[in-house]
Amino acid sequence: MFDLVAFIPRAVAQGIPLLFGSTGEIITEKSGNLNLGIPGVMYVGGICGVIGSFLYERSLGDTSLINPVLGILIPLVCCVVGSLVMGLIYCFLTVTLRANQNVTGLAMTTFGVGFGNFFGGSLMKLTGADIPSISLTATSNLFRTTLPFASTTGWFGQIFLSYGFLAYVAILIAIGASLMLNRTRVGLQLRAVGEDPATADAAGISITRYKYVATCVGCVIAGLGGLYFVMDYANGIWSNDAFGDRGWLAIALVIFTVWRPVMSIPASILFGGLYILHLFIPTGTDLAVKELYKMLPYVVTIVVLVLTSMRNKRENQPPESLGLPYFREDR
Repeated sequence: MFDLVAFIPRAVAQGIPLLFGSTGEIITEKSGNLNLGIPGVMYVGGICGVIGSFLYERSLGDTSLINPVLGILIPLVCCVVGSLVMGLIYCFLTVTLRANQNVTGLAMTTFGVGFGNFFGGSLMKLTGADIPSISLTATSNLFRTTLPFASTTGWFGQIFLSYGFLAYVAILIAIGASLMLNRTRVGLQLRAVGEDPATADAAGISITRYKYVATCVGCVIAGLGGLYFVMDYANGIWSNDAFGDRGWLAIALVIFTVWRPVMSIPASILFGGLYILHLFIPTGTDLAVKELYKMLPYVVTIVVLVLTSMRNKRENQPPESLGLPYFREDR
């Protein structure tokens, strides 16, 4: 029997990193920047949080003495700083130096993965463990702490209340981003920068400032997805290359949701469910069928791309200047 009550929390937990990544990328793309370095940013956000947590736990000796506030704040700040630096590097290359955004994004993904694997491997050597992984159980328990009454409310608590605080933060950020883009003056100006930077510039809007701020904020949000994956979903265990292709799925979600952050909430849960569906559908020893189930997220992405291309509605299209450098002298 398919256990829906057990499946939904797993789908949500799987989808939260995608929600962080897609929300961050939507904000970035609304400014006209196409950041294909999101997978690398998520990787850097995750490993920076791990480094901060690892050093703090090692300094205590006895992890039972961990301070809850510092235990959460240190990896959170490290994650934000690492992700912000990645955003600044991308902006300097693409906005200031006007480098090709596609090449820069792909290079940052490669750099981010290499950065994470290097420092992850270095920390593993410091632990001297036989297993190639880092376990930060004490910090993970802080991130995974749920509401005290979640376990007493039956299926309702299991579906809606059984998550760490970062899961709810991801949902609030997506809702806040949607309101900002559609209901505020800042959001209107940001969308103007992404659609027609020359006109926005003529209206007195600082193109460079908006691109820098939007991209850096988007990278910080995406980096939190990497931190959530390690500290919450993976129970505080870091293994090199454990992220898989979640960063690319987050970018695919941007197109799937037609650049609407609030739509990323159900879409990320859907993709998270498709990602783990093969674990809940009995396939016996037929590994070929299980591999077909693993293809579902990518098949859905392709189908959505085809349908979006066929329905040429203006509201379903990306910002007009997406991926294009802005040359003020051409205005």
